[in-house]
Amino acid sequence: MGLSTTHLIIFLVIIIVIFGTKKLRNLGSDLGGAVKGFKDGMKDGATDKTAEPVAPVQQVTSGTVPVKDTIDVEAKPKV
Repeated sequence: MGLSTTHLIIFLVIIIVIFGTKKLRNLGSDLGGAVKGFKDGMKDGATDKTAEPVAPVQQVTSGTVPVKDTIDVEAKPKV
């Protein structure tokens, strides 16, 4: 129960009659421009991340003496 070639041609003729060739041409060019813009954006995003390595952020403390009164705690899931 697939579409034969004659069915596809009839379907294409009906779409051309309803929308017109000018609107279909504009739709095709808009869709192509959107796909091209998306691909360019993906390429730019990939190069931005690899081009500039980010330096690690250091924590600033209020005092000059390191705090040694901290307690390291491990969270356990509830059962």
